[in-house]
Amino acid sequence: MIDVKELSENPDKFRASQRARGADESLVDRMIAADSRRRSALTEYETLRAEQNAFGKKVAAAKGEEKQALLAEVKDLAAKVKAASATADEAQAEQDELTRIFPNLVIDGVPAGGEDDYVVVKTVGTPRDFAAEGFEPRDHLEIGELLGAIDMERGAKVSGARFYFLKGVGARLELALLQMALDQAIAAGFTPMITPTLVRPETMQGTGFDVKHDAEIYRLAEDDLYLVGTSEVSLAGYHADEILDLSGGPVRYAGWSSCYRREAGSHGKDTRGIIRVHQFNKVEMFSYVPLEEAEAEHARLLAWEDEMLGKVELPYR
Repeated sequence: MIDVKELSENPDKFRASQRARGADESLVDRMIAADSRRRSALTEYETLRAEQNAFGKKVAAAKGEEKQALLAEVKDLAAKVKAASATADEAQAEQDELTRIFPNLVIDGVPAGGEDDYVVVKTVGTPRDFAAEGFEPRDHLEIGELLGAIDMERGAKVSGARFYFLKGVGARLELALLQMALDQAIAAGFTPMITPTLVRPETMQGTGFDVKHDAEIYRLAEDDLYLVGTSEVSLAGYHADEILDLSGGPVRYAGWSSCYRREAGSHGKDTRGIIRVHQFNKVEMFSYVPLEEAEAEHARLLAWEDEMLGKVELPYR
């Protein structure tokens, strides 16, 4: 989540970040206004509360008619304190809601815009030229079905669209790749974790998901729990409300979990095979580092991804 104090002191930095994302810059001004209302409401409440405390001493020392008059004032003041407290709570809730939906800052050097504005920084390997080799390649689904590795028809029968079974060599291949990723992460100093796939709303919100409006999230309404789309959510919640000692270096976890995504948008409806599905398994690298080391750690994570892709001999960019 963003630092509201930093946003108030340097709003142009956050406007530039929103602009780079193609996101709403006015959210910065709404955040500043909400913070101003929160601080104003809190000051009003604290002033009235101090006045109420002082009145309490006057009432205790007063007698007769004077005391009755003061008691009437105390009652009126108590109502004002209650109203001011409610206003302060509302202002805090408004700020909290805006903070939850505000995207993280884009670091310097990230290309502004969307997919059309991406910049390729590295290309590794060369995709095979199947046309030059004289044959028409089959896609992953056709190959998987020929090998008896993927069964989407029965997946749909059992669970609905975008579900599938991995069988035989397909199941073994997935497990081998996951184990390979986990072994590499352990060798790099990560602690392996098998994480919960159901989390509380505050855990989901703490990783930037809008539980009220995000159509991609599965929710178990009766228990008020959410199915994670990545073990990152559980790993972020693992140390919630704790102070970590990072003097000995980053704390790194490799989370292995099933992941669930509703894929509710129109994008991907025509995606063939098991590229965009509702359930899949994944190993996630997760690092706790001081803010000033975040970019360096990101570069290390990227290097480990490079290493993994090299092991499976896939060209990539």
